[in-house]
Amino acid sequence: MLKNPILEELYRVRSQIQAEHGEHLAAYLHDEFERLVAGGHPVAQIKQRTIRCTGAAKSDVSAMDSQSSPPRDQ
Repeated sequence: MLKNPILEELYRVRSQIQAEHGEHLAAYLHDEFERLVAGGHPVAQIKQRTIRCTGAAKSDVSAMDSQSSPPRDQ
């Protein structure tokens, strides 16, 4: 079977991450975030978005049924 150098590198990096952080994904992500901030990389500040509930979503009518039809070509 042929070896894929890209996959081999990914497996090596994954093993290194697991050796440092185990199965604690949150700890790994926190450490990477801190490393990026310390390195001066811009980090987006994303606000939590909310989904507005329409009247159609509350009733048994689907959103598609509550929309008006587009004008017809004449």
